[in-house]
Amino acid sequence: MTNKPGMIALAAVSALAVSSAWADEIKVGVVAPFSGPFAQYGVQYQQAIETYQAQHGTTAGEHEITFIYKDVGGVNPDQSRALAQELLIRERVDYLAGFTFTPNALAVGPVITQSETPTVIFNAATSAINAESPFFLRTSYTLPQVSAPAAEWAYDQGIRSVVTTVSDYGPGIDAEVSFKAAFEAKGGTVTDSVRMPLSTTDFTPILQRVKDQAPDAVFAFLPGGPPTFSFTKTYNENGLRDDGITFLGTAETEESNLQALGDLAVGLHTAYHYSAAHDSDENRAFLDALAELHPDGIVNWASVGAYDGVHLIYEMVAAAGTDGPAAVEAALGLAWESPRGPIEMDPETRTVIQNVYIREVARNPETGLLENVETGVIATVGDLGWNQ
Repeated sequence: MTNKPGMIALAAVSALAVSSAWADEIKVGVVAPFSGPFAQYGVQYQQAIETYQAQHGTTAGEHEITFIYKDVGGVNPDQSRALAQELLIRERVDYLAGFTFTPNALAVGPVITQSETPTVIFNAATSAINAESPFFLRTSYTLPQVSAPAAEWAYDQGIRSVVTTVSDYGPGIDAEVSFKAAFEAKGGTVTDSVRMPLSTTDFTPILQRVKDQAPDAVFAFLPGGPPTFSFTKTYNENGLRDDGITFLGTAETEESNLQALGDLAVGLHTAYHYSAAHDSDENRAFLDALAELHPDGIVNWASVGAYDGVHLIYEMVAAAGTDGPAAVEAALGLAWESPRGPIEMDPETRTVIQNVYIREVARNPETGLLENVETGVIATVGDLGWNQ
């Protein structure tokens, strides 16, 4: 019988699990897009990693921490798995991190389980990912974690009817399901649910459909980057705001696109776990340190997900070196003060418990720049989709 290449790779990766728990240098492989339309993610991850190391040094315990970056381009699960195997087998990394998109994260589940490699997700937000391997840990968020609070807040503002519009893949479905459940539990009505192909670039027909139904609000989820900019721009240009249809979202007003949206963004509402305008000493120190290294850097949720991911890796390394199971065990229940506010690694879901902020876009009166101003907080929200 001929072995398949994937089986051979898994066997080689599995052999790494018996390596020593102690090493002078510990390598962390980061799989992320550094090219293509989502390259900003990789840039932000690397800038945040460099910022953390500038603030806290390059050692954890007695270990020197080195990061190795691999470009996955975009949504490419096969390439994601291949890069993870390359990092584990050729580069002999001890930890993995990054993983912007859900399909890319899911693809490495069997690999990290075989090799017992702690893997810190900086972004991918489908709740079910962590159930695929006990070695996944997430320092970003899940869509239920931010969508349900958005629904509850909307109802409390007097909104009674909503059309949901989400990208048709794991995170979008999570967002739709959790928003609908929370909104209907309060007494609201979701009059229509639109799932948009990931390849969609023209949102005019979709938003015209929403406009024709005249709901009180439209709830949106799209992957960060160019799609969020196009959707938000079309919402304004097609007159939904003028018709009194409130915009509800999560990352759709994220900082990478915010200034380009201009005055059309003012007044848009989102529920999310981080804003660069968050008022805390920890956030100001983070922003100042990043700006010193990268004066043109743009900070958003990807930045803070990576920054906290590095903190988690440092804590695991200090506690357990390269012993993967012991490292994960050390992470469970760990709490710290992040630039986003207080967070804690949930021992059950292995996703951080964190505050969710109600945000409204406004111009900073001092700088004239647009910001996601936090107008309310829903404290200590866990992954609400874990048991769905």
